Amino acid sequence: MVISNLNIKQIEDRLGFINKSIAKLKRLSYLTQEDFLEDDNPAIAESYLRRSLEAIFDIGRHINAKTAEKGIVEYREIATALGKRGVITKGYAERLRLMAGYRNRLVHFYHEVTDRELYLIIKNNLLDMENFVKEIKRFLEKYKQEK
Repeated sequence: MVISNLNIKQIEDRLGFINKSIAKLKRLSYLTQEDFLEDDNPAIAESYLRRSLEAIFDIGRHINAKTAEKGIVEYREIATALGKRGVITKGYAERLRLMAGYRNRLVHFYHEVTDRELYLIIKNNLLDMENFVKEIKRFLEKYKQEK
């Protein structure tokens, strides 16, 4: 796979943002559901979750743009292309496709997203974002060695 001039700083900045968001979401995930549903906790969780997913797909779009002959903008296709090119494992690419669907739900069907749903996501699925960070860091190490 030929990769032309990845913007490593941009990718690492986005990974840092994702890590900070995960830390904030983890703190919220330790709350009981009752406590989570109070105040603005669901809105805070939704914001960090949505922005983290945007950062994930910004990274994927950038890597794909530097490895593909054409730009891929559809979120699920970004995930598939990353798996096909070996940037992430094919198994994780399938998980990332599901995350793309959830990102679309947050953005386009926001009126259907419930506070309880957000609570369950942060309780049960933060590992998905952590795994993305690990997979991209692994890819960047390999990229730096080959360059």
